[in-house]
Amino acid sequence: MKQKKVRAVYMRGGTSRCLVFHAEDLPGPGRERDALLLSALGSPDPYGRQLDGLGGGISSLSKACIIGPPTLPGADVDYTFAQVEVRKASVDYAGNCGNCSSSVGPFAIDEGLVRSGRDGETIVRIHNTNTKKLIVAHVPVKDGEAAVSGDFQLAGVAGRGARIALDFVEPGGAGTGRLLPTGRPRDVVAGVEVSCVDATNPVVFVRARDLGLTGTETPQAIDADHDLAARLEKLRVEAAARMGMAESAAVPKIAFVAPPIDTIALDGARYPADAADVVGRAISMGNCHRAFPLTVAMCLAVAARIDGTLVHECVTRGATATPGRPERGGSGGHLGAPSSKDVRLAHPSGVLPLDAAVSLKDGAPWAERVTVYRTARRLMEGFVRVP
Repeated sequence: MKQKKVRAVYMRGGTSRCLVFHAEDLPGPGRERDALLLSALGSPDPYGRQLDGLGGGISSLSKACIIGPPTLPGADVDYTFAQVEVRKASVDYAGNCGNCSSSVGPFAIDEGLVRSGRDGETIVRIHNTNTKKLIVAHVPVKDGEAAVSGDFQLAGVAGRGARIALDFVEPGGAGTGRLLPTGRPRDVVAGVEVSCVDATNPVVFVRARDLGLTGTETPQAIDADHDLAARLEKLRVEAAARMGMAESAAVPKIAFVAPPIDTIALDGARYPADAADVVGRAISMGNCHRAFPLTVAMCLAVAARIDGTLVHECVTRGATATPGRPERGGSGGHLGAPSSKDVRLAHPSGVLPLDAAVSLKDGAPWAERVTVYRTARRLMEGFVRVP
């Protein structure tokens, strides 16, 4: 059988990898396009390796981005994210990927979709079609191309790179239309207290201690605990119903959090309790993320600014319980949350700072923006072959 050649770029975006396509090179939305993405990444694979494609056997390495002309006034490009399941013939478009979002600006510049100067910073306004939200990427440029070299170190990625700032504008209600989908900062689901928050992607947060955990467990240990996996999935599915969401393996995500505690990252680096504001582990497509899905981290940062959520509780408890903690300057408008510019999240690969702005609108919390910093790199370009 002759294989079809499809133009593609293989990229790392943040702590994920993805195949990036021009929309004009793919079939329209539907079964034919999904079949192409599945084949390109090597799914479904009952062995969980995606050996016959370019996926990496885990959710963060089984992704695709589709870039096309803008349909939102003021945007430079449209960007559709596709989460490809590893073991099943399923492509999910229910949410966005913050890590892959960092690859869109460099792709758009290098492919000539956005004009850029020779050197400096180019702003790329990205319309994410999954969430109907705008992302503003600040991309460093060198010699007319997206810069790669720099001094920014991203936890979970070896080496250093050029820092890309991503502003997620008005991220609340990306999946459900409401920042607090149930109307409350806390609910009880399956006998466990949770916080359901929807910012960049909907997420269900639960206390680590309510699961019999500390929050510092390794991803490998979490994945090996099948009883825990079943319990988390039950919580996720039941919370999704409370949030009014259709059944999906991709969203909502679920994460468990704890107040700051000494942690050891996967590379052996030690982080004292006062290096972070909250400790967390996130589950994506049934597996514990080796770092933290960026959209989940951004939702966590927003939740930390909303009084009454479990994330806010962890951050507040850490701020009051950690001796010798440095003074934290106020930035206002955070609805009772600790007034630090950054929310520092300790995850399996290190510590991630995030900046979220939350205010009141019509008496309810309103997420104005979340800003995060990533690096991205073009790894390979050419054609992907599919039967």
